[in-house]
Amino acid sequence: MTNFDAFALGKKPTVFATGLVALDVVIGADTARPERLYAGGTCGNVVCILSYLGWDSFPVARLQADDHGKEVLRDLRRWSVHLDFASTAPLARTAVVVQRIHREESGKVSHRFAWTCPHCGSWLPGYAPVHAKSVQEIIDRLNNPAVFFFDRVSRGSLLLARACAELGSLVVFEPSGIGNRQLFREALQHAHILKYSNERMGELSGLGSTKHPLLQIETSGAEGLRYKCNLPHFRTSGWQNCEALRGEAVADTAGAGDWCTAGIIHLLGRKGLAGMAAMEQGDIERAISFGQALAAWNCAYEGARGGMYAVGRSSFEAAINHILFGHEMRKRAAKRTKTVKQNSFRCNAPGCKAGKAMGRAKAEVP
Repeated sequence: MTNFDAFALGKKPTVFATGLVALDVVIGADTARPERLYAGGTCGNVVCILSYLGWDSFPVARLQADDHGKEVLRDLRRWSVHLDFASTAPLARTAVVVQRIHREESGKVSHRFAWTCPHCGSWLPGYAPVHAKSVQEIIDRLNNPAVFFFDRVSRGSLLLARACAELGSLVVFEPSGIGNRQLFREALQHAHILKYSNERMGELSGLGSTKHPLLQIETSGAEGLRYKCNLPHFRTSGWQNCEALRGEAVADTAGAGDWCTAGIIHLLGRKGLAGMAAMEQGDIERAISFGQALAAWNCAYEGARGGMYAVGRSSFEAAINHILFGHEMRKRAAKRTKTVKQNSFRCNAPGCKAGKAMGRAKAEVP
């Protein structure tokens, strides 16, 4: 692969996004270590990563100012995510996802997600879509974003997708499931990039679409991904296979797909739909490789965005270039780390064993 500098952004692009923005409660393989709380969910991770890469990121969500919502907003703010539309009316309880990481004696790592409190077993709040009635005010303030991303289908998300597409935005759809089949079909009509796991292949195959996306990406975890491109300057037809890239030893694979998505958006979406429409096969391949390198790098850390809290920006860039090219393409002066405090988790159930007050745990943040 020819060397390229994926981090040279130029003019700062804007992304609007809606979907799952949640509080991630990460319980690591070392159970003696306190649980860690991060802004998460597919949408939450993608906007954080893109902000980390230099974008202006605007999540559209209904985060309430409860303990969980405050924790999510605090973490989003830490990574310079814009919160103008993060608490759109009517407010709703913040979704919470618990991730437990398990390491076997052989060293193999696995994780599972739960939607119940790890202390008392009470059900935790789930996803609340943005209301269609609240969307018009947001549309009036879109200011020509380069990209619109969504991972959940609702009438509100489709209104935003259509409005952004009409403004020339590149629309990226990463469904977690089908949900309402009629709304899902409408979502496919607006999407320029469709990305999904091969586990969803059976669900998607029967839906059909009169408008095929410009780029369709099907991921297969550690086996890599395949993609199909309908751009006018793309030289080959049909599915193209891409093996997964390898980073350091795997500590956790959660969030790998979100990093891959953000990396692809970072290189393909900077100039909106028109910019991607003019791209050639090499541009698509570089974007996919960059996304895969980001995914491989983050797998060395626990949590969907654990690497962002563990190393400085210069170390991050050097590691990505090493995965891509086998050497450090460039270096920057390392940033000093600062110590911040992080709340430990409790749910809002009256009988929760975690107690009434939220404890404090230190976390190192570059």
